[in-house]
Amino acid sequence: MIVRYFAAARAAAGGLSSETISATTLGQMNRVLAARHGERLAAVLASSSFLVDSTACHDPHRPLPAGAVVDVLPPFAGG
Repeated sequence: MIVRYFAAARAAAGGLSSETISATTLGQMNRVLAARHGERLAAVLASSSFLVDSTACHDPHRPLPAGAVVDVLPPFAGG
């Protein structure tokens, strides 16, 4: 799967705009990314929203399709 980072998520991932990982659920993806990038990204992931192939996903147990694109959308400031 491809994980794409936006705003604070990109900064917490060391400036990466995207990366490829293996995970079968959204929860597993978050654990893999936290292990790879540390507490800063883990904290951002905990408050982020996710789009799986352009569809909002909130269930950490939802199976992710092979080849999925997951967008990590941290809370945005502003109006």
